[in-house]
Amino acid sequence: MAELTGRPAPFGIAADLWEILACPCPEHAPVRADEETGRIVCTSCGRSFEVRDGIPVMLLDEAIGPDGEAPSASVDG
Repeated sequence: MAELTGRPAPFGIAADLWEILACPCPEHAPVRADEETGRIVCTSCGRSFEVRDGIPVMLLDEAIGPDGEAPSASVDG
């Protein structure tokens, strides 16, 4: 994410962490910041993840689905 160079990183997460952050879905796709919702979003599966006190919570069982569906007891993958 070269575009973060010289800019504050979203959600207080260090720019170098954004470089390696990936979704835990089977594709391990890159993620992006959704500053409107304050969540991290997978570029492949569309799940979104909470950021708590500047720490990304990259757990599939706590992710919100692309349709806004809350986490369920079973996770595919």
